[in-house]
Amino acid sequence: MPMLGGVRPPIAALLCGLLAVSALTALGLGTVHEQDVPQALSDAERQIAQDAADSVGASINASARTVRRSAVSATPAGSSKPATVLRSLLPTGHPAAGGVLLDPRTGRPLAASGEKVPLTGVDAKDLARPDTGNIAPRVVTSGTGAPRLLLFARVSVPVADRKQDENQDQAGDLRGDQDAEERGLLFVVSEKVAAPAVYGAGRTGQLVDRNGKVCASAPTTGAALAATTGHRALPAAAANAANTSVHTGDVSGSVLGDGRHGLRRVTGWASVVSEDGKDDASGLGLTVLTAREVPPAKAGADHMWFALVAAGALVVIAVLVTLVLWGTMQRPLLRLHLSAARLARGVGEVPEKRAELARPVPVLGFGEPGRAGRALESIRRQLLGETEPEPAQEVRRRPGVRALVLVCALVIAAWGVPLLFLLNRVPAAKAVPAAAVADQQARTEAAADRVQRSLGGSRTDLAAAASALSGASRERAAEVLRRERADHPTFRSLYVLDRTGALMQQVGKQPVRTLVPPTGEGITQVNTSGKIPAIAAYARIPAPGKAKGAKKAEDTAPAVVVAEIGVDVLDDLVSRPGLGSVWLTDERHRVLAASAGFEAFQSLPSRRLTRLVAKTDAAPGGAGKSASAVLHAGTSPGEGLSVAAAAPLAQKGPAAGLGWRVVSAEPAAALKLAAYQVQARTMLAGLLALTAGGACLGWLHIVVVRPLRTLTGCAERLAAGDRRTVLFPVHHDECGSVTRSLELLRQALVERDRGAGADLAAVPAPSFQCGSAP
Repeated sequence: MPMLGGVRPPIAALLCGLLAVSALTALGLGTVHEQDVPQALSDAERQIAQDAADSVGASINASARTVRRSAVSATPAGSSKPATVLRSLLPTGHPAAGGVLLDPRTGRPLAASGEKVPLTGVDAKDLARPDTGNIAPRVVTSGTGAPRLLLFARVSVPVADRKQDENQDQAGDLRGDQDAEERGLLFVVSEKVAAPAVYGAGRTGQLVDRNGKVCASAPTTGAALAATTGHRALPAAAANAANTSVHTGDVSGSVLGDGRHGLRRVTGWASVVSEDGKDDASGLGLTVLTAREVPPAKAGADHMWFALVAAGALVVIAVLVTLVLWGTMQRPLLRLHLSAARLARGVGEVPEKRAELARPVPVLGFGEPGRAGRALESIRRQLLGETEPEPAQEVRRRPGVRALVLVCALVIAAWGVPLLFLLNRVPAAKAVPAAAVADQQARTEAAADRVQRSLGGSRTDLAAAASALSGASRERAAEVLRRERADHPTFRSLYVLDRTGALMQQVGKQPVRTLVPPTGEGITQVNTSGKIPAIAAYARIPAPGKAKGAKKAEDTAPAVVVAEIGVDVLDDLVSRPGLGSVWLTDERHRVLAASAGFEAFQSLPSRRLTRLVAKTDAAPGGAGKSASAVLHAGTSPGEGLSVAAAAPLAQKGPAAGLGWRVVSAEPAAALKLAAYQVQARTMLAGLLALTAGGACLGWLHIVVVRPLRTLTGCAERLAAGDRRTVLFPVHHDECGSVTRSLELLRQALVERDRGAGADLAAVPAPSFQCGSAP
């Protein structure tokens, strides 16, 4: 019967496993090289560009929604004069640089406001068709050469009474067919292309179109912008990379520039495109380009020498362990298998094979193989009648194969444990470069700005809804609230309060808590305890004049409209790839929202984080400043390091007085720094060596050592005269083969003893008589 498994596979697997770990150690550690600009800085610049691109896209989408919303709700009823319609669409304080109403039949401007709107390439008739859906924005060049963002919306206005003076037609009155009640116009708004919001000292930002032309830059003056002009090829290169990446799915990247004045330029680019590519900003082909100059890091030591020494040491250990196991376990066990098989053949029925019993059994190895060999030799001599079984005696057991396996494990552990816990530890003082800490702070400030912009947009939209509620009847107010709730899924609850604070109307979920009617417009924190943090935008409803359709006093508009913002929205706003764990805290440093799971109003997870946030608290009359640091979460050097930053939510605007902070903490080990890469790969090499050694030696102990110890005990008992214990082989390997041979030898000894007893019974015994002398 062929043997399956046995002593050779575990030893061979141990050798192959350790050699593979040594190769991985040489390749993994040898390929890590210290760079003058760490990969972590390049990745951070790419992510900063992506943050800025998302902010630009959100701004464009908000502007497009505002224009369409104004076209639907701000058209004055009963008026058809173009100037009056345009004034209602462009109220005072509107950020638009210019606006125009176009007649879609002729393309002729009917009314204009502000600067001249560049209409080159605008087909009013085609765009005004209602079956084309929302009209996508465009980026065009104005007459002065400055880029402008064009936003479009369709406007339906009532047709003037056909009995009006015909002179009004020449003045621009909107007269349609006699049997028509409304007429569609095209509303076009021209806005300046806003520069991307970038944070961090010395960082520049540019917004370029698909042809590589710069549409806007930030900052617009200063030495930072002067540094940008020295790299005129970068915008075109970034635009080309963005256009190419549309087909590959990559929407951001980074480029490392040449050194200048002892500094290296790191450039990040990101396409202004959403995940699904279906929003208003995705089709514009815009790309955000950010850049900063960083001092090169000092070149560190090359890790190739350490990698070769560690890999070579493991190769030596693997060879030595294999040779020891081969010489003390595999070779003696194979010889023991052959000797036992030879003795089993010698006790068979074939006479020619009986000569096999004449050859002594060689005793090789120490421990269990040697003891089993000596027992076989004793059995052989018993079969030949040379000796009789000797009673088993208590002897002091010497170290055997189990101790040998333990020593091999300790030798492998002597290589793996230092790599896992001691070698290539990152010094705390040199863990993270200052530029990486500054990038964490810049991204945290960008996250705070993103939250502030979202809250400000909610407040602006709510103010528009408040204007629509002014003088509206109860039915009209309910319709406005439902439309506002449908347009803003972020509003978990939308309700109105009268001047006494009583809840008048409500859509959405049950409000967490109603407010005493505040004054003006803004953002507030509704509650300070509970299971759900509630943040609300509010807007005072203007007092109506003569409200049409309001027949009773109770039909007039209430005092304030409130929109509670869902905490899930804030969770999504603060969550950014590569920023680590992010929290939005209130003025008492309690968590309102987070990128991961949290409990409402819980404290920050670390006192060090709380102390860092306290540094951003504003002095009396101030707005507070951002702060960042490398924090230690453990006691040993390099353990639990994290790069943390905190930034005030807003220094101005509706959320400025809330005292909220955005706090972030990224584990330093997650940054792509060479020191941490070497540490991680060193630990991985040690872990792999311990795993491979432990697995293979454990396998060897289970399939060889334990059966061999049992086999040795059976052989010694059989040599000592135990003829009753039947030996059953369990494994189809060397130990199982020796066990089968021992069972044949046991049966032969039993037959021999039985034959010797029969011969002794045939001899006549002497007779004695009781009481007689011999």
